[in-house]
Amino acid sequence: MRIDDLKFTKEHEWVSIDGDILTVGISDYAQKELGDVVYVELPPLGDTFAKGDTCSSIESVKAVSDIYTPVSGEIVDVNSNLEDNPELINQSPYEDGWVFKIKIEDEGELDDMMDADLYDEYLQGILEE
Repeated sequence: MRIDDLKFTKEHEWVSIDGDILTVGISDYAQKELGDVVYVELPPLGDTFAKGDTCSSIESVKAVSDIYTPVSGEIVDVNSNLEDNPELINQSPYEDGWVFKIKIEDEGELDDMMDADLYDEYLQGILEE
């Protein structure tokens, strides 16, 4: 997966788009900020969420952080490997550390996301604060 092909949210989730299915995880920046991930709460399969809803959480040695749905839709898959290996989020945030897949209801919601270049600019603004 190429980072240039991903879209990002201001809450540091990334999405990979494959038709109407989005794979969702947290960015490399977010996993570094969290530190060592020790537990991931996965969303229930088949549940539907509105854009911006909290659907799962990640617990690290530093904090617990919510994961928000970047779009409205139904959870169609979860990364069950994270149950026994939550550290995959730290080791491989864009490959093996994905969290869930969601079937998008409204493709227009993707318009609010940033491409990799805009996300980098957004991060620079955060780091300068």
